[in-house]
Amino acid sequence: MILIVDYGMGNLKSVENAFAKVGHRTVVSEDPRSVRKADAIVLPGVGAFRDAIKIIKEKQLDKELVKAIRLGKPFLGICLGMQLLLSYSEEGGKFEGLNVFEGSANKFSGLLKCPHMGWNNIKYKVHSGHRKNPIFKNISDGSYFYFVHSYYCEIADPEVIASTTDYGLSFSSSVWQNNLFGVQFHPEKSSALGLELLKNFGDLVK
Repeated sequence: MILIVDYGMGNLKSVENAFAKVGHRTVVSEDPRSVRKADAIVLPGVGAFRDAIKIIKEKQLDKELVKAIRLGKPFLGICLGMQLLLSYSEEGGKFEGLNVFEGSANKFSGLLKCPHMGWNNIKYKVHSGHRKNPIFKNISDGSYFYFVHSYYCEIADPEVIASTTDYGLSFSSSVWQNNLFGVQFHPEKSSALGLELLKNFGDLVK
C-alpha cells in the first residue's frame, strides 16, 4: 500500500490520479497509524513551509514519517515535501524541518522571477560507485520537468544530491539516499516523464 500523506497542503488528487494512471493504487490519509501500516510513503506539498511543518507536528505525523524512513520504507517527498526533509527553512523566519537531510530551503534572490515556475531540465549528478537513481529509470539526463517554487534546497552532503537544475544558480532538484527520494519539481504535472517517475517509485514497493 502506497500512502499519500494528507496534512491539508498539497494537490493530493492530482498525485493520486497520476499514480492510478500508471497502475499503482494509493491511499490518502492524515492518520499517523496509516504511516506505520504503509509499504511506501509519498509526502506531497504546495504552500508555506511554516504552515506545513506546524500541521505535521500537530497531527503527530513527524515522528512517524522519520521512523518510516529509518525502517527503510520507500519514501518520496514532492516539492515542499522535499523541503520538509531538510534541517530548516528560511521561509517566513527560520523553521525547523524533519531534519532527515542536513540543509536549508532558501529563497531565490536577485533579478530572478520568483517563483521559479514552468519547465526546466535536470542534470544528473554522478557519484563514484553509485548506480543510477531507480526512480529515474528510462528517463534521460537533461529531461524537463515542471517546477513551481520560490525556495530552493541547499544540501550539505553532496553525495545525496541526485540532480541539479539551473535557475540563476545551480540548485538541488532531487535527492536520493537508499530508500529516500525527494524531487523539487512536480512529477504529477510533468506529463509522460513525470508519470514514468511515479511508476518507477511505485515499482520499488514489494
